[in-house]
Amino acid sequence: MKTNVKRTTIYVDARLHKALRLKAAETDRSISYLVNEAVRLSLGEELEDLAAFEERAEEPNLPFEDVLKELRRSGQI
Repeated sequence: MKTNVKRTTIYVDARLHKALRLKAAETDRSISYLVNEAVRLSLGEELEDLAAFEERAEEPNLPFEDVLKELRRSGQI
């Protein structure tokens, strides 16, 4: 079975690399697998954020200054 895999070089902080090596050993997974899963999760969260922005696109914008004034008026700050 042939998979669609691309090879790349990434640079990570030495402490992150050590953590990745340990996690890979403990979970019997490769560092590549762990990085791919982390990227997939991150991109999935981005997709959810974009959907939320689209869903709320018709809502009015509230100026930050007005929000602060309302918080002060209500005694919350």
